[in-house]
Amino acid sequence: MSISRRSFILSGAAVVGACSASTVQSGAQIDRNVAESRDLLFSTVPGTRELASRSAGMLIIPEIIEGGFIFSGAYGEGALLVGDAVIDYISMAAAAVGLQIGAQRFSHALFFMTPEALADFRQTDGWELGVDAEVAVIDGGAGFGASTNTVIRPIYQVVYGQRGLIIGASLEGAKYNRLVR
Repeated sequence: MSISRRSFILSGAAVVGACSASTVQSGAQIDRNVAESRDLLFSTVPGTRELASRSAGMLIIPEIIEGGFIFSGAYGEGALLVGDAVIDYISMAAAAVGLQIGAQRFSHALFFMTPEALADFRQTDGWELGVDAEVAVIDGGAGFGASTNTVIRPIYQVVYGQRGLIIGASLEGAKYNRLVR
């Protein structure tokens, strides 16, 4: 089957647009969603509560919607927390071309384990996962034993609460930007 270049580009733009066309949330809505998502994280991924207590800050994006067929896109909004206080609202967007098929929704958390990692994230407009900092991935199903000997990376990432299926998906290259709410 042959596909024209124009059809290929238009279908990719439609997929990326559909993923980023979520409704704009108010700060209060984001706060509620982040609190619920943080509770889900702590109850389903062992070790994350202790990891959060030892972190300089934590980013929670309660719902990321990702979809694709060759082109894929993902988008979500969340909050950056220091302790229990929201200090910034953040959006995450990603787009990719490659072997991806499907759609899913999931939650995403980044734990900034050092003040320097947190400061770099806050000061970099368009901070990019895997480019602006080395990030260690924690398997949401397996959990993490956060002891003095294991917390050695500046940033940890957890993906949890997955619903749906996408083959070939990755958050590598996802960009994070500050939202004004």
